[in-house]
Amino acid sequence: MTTTARSDATLTTDVPMLDLGYQNRQVVDEVAEGFARVIDANEFILGSDVSAFERQYAAYLHVDHVVGVGNGTDALVLALRAAGIGRGDEVVLPTNTFVATAEAVALVGGVIRFVDCGPDYLLDVDALGAAVSSETRAVIAVHLYGQVAPVERIRGIVGDDVVIVEDAAQSQGARSGDRWAGALGDVAATSFYPGKNLGAFGDAGAVMTGSAAIADRVRALRNHGGLRKYEHTEIGTNSRLDSLQAVVLNAKLARLDGWNQERRAIATRYTEALADVDGVTVPTTTPGVDHVFHQYVVELDDRDRVLDELNAVGIGAGIHYPAPVHLLPAFAEVSPGAGAFPVAERQAGRIMSLPIYPGLDEGAQARVVEQLVARL
Repeated sequence: MTTTARSDATLTTDVPMLDLGYQNRQVVDEVAEGFARVIDANEFILGSDVSAFERQYAAYLHVDHVVGVGNGTDALVLALRAAGIGRGDEVVLPTNTFVATAEAVALVGGVIRFVDCGPDYLLDVDALGAAVSSETRAVIAVHLYGQVAPVERIRGIVGDDVVIVEDAAQSQGARSGDRWAGALGDVAATSFYPGKNLGAFGDAGAVMTGSAAIADRVRALRNHGGLRKYEHTEIGTNSRLDSLQAVVLNAKLARLDGWNQERRAIATRYTEALADVDGVTVPTTTPGVDHVFHQYVVELDDRDRVLDELNAVGIGAGIHYPAPVHLLPAFAEVSPGAGAFPVAERQAGRIMSLPIYPGLDEGAQARVVEQLVARL
């Protein structure tokens, strides 16, 4: 996956889909100092900076344990494995998600059972009730686009014996009531891919949980199946958060709430400008949820034409995601086929993500709105 970020003025996109320069400039000096410290100490893998980030992110989320890993996909795989989900276990997940959510289930040998989404793009709880069976061992609640999935309602349907795994890759800093995304289920996984609300300078991820047993197992699994050198109690993998990425994450975590507030302000301006415009549907926020707008997603009737025309005039809009996972070729063997999940399938042909990132100024945003409205 390639980041569509713009870091300098040499690129020609007038309003990019994502520009990380504003955030990076705020942390560059702190990161440089941290890199120098790591290099001087020769402490590159699972060092003191990693431990510091794990403690600080755990305190931020009000969760007992954070375990840093190599990337978000590994975080999902290790969360599932540590929670006891493996070969033959049925896992229910929304089809409207990034491929990694389903990929992780396949990688642990689980049986994938897709469900549809609702108008808010999140897992449809009513559809979940019909999909859950006596064979269901886990449900993955995806906090898509920065909105928090209805974990409490999911728990009410599946009970306490089914593991709830949060896919929190797009929701750093989001809350439902007074609880943070990543601290709502039994175990959670997140990605710190550079374009996330809390992004590293490369791939990185973490598993979050209130269970000491799950956390300890993730610590072993990420390190070839052992907590101590040359002591391998099971087959694990090599997925350790490195100290340089932890330096970046520590610096950015201190600024996350402010950056998320900027995202909310940008989202509010979009909604105020577009809410009464014919031909465009703006996103809604669940009452009681602090949405962090990883993406600002609208729906349009003639999406492909509008998207092409916006891109042609320098507006970096995009699609997240152009096909539900059950329609991807990789999952053909477990898919019930086209038409099975009509809400997600219809949305996939209509959704378009508008530029949103800290540092997007009002003039540039007004240009996005002007060019969009002109094409409806």
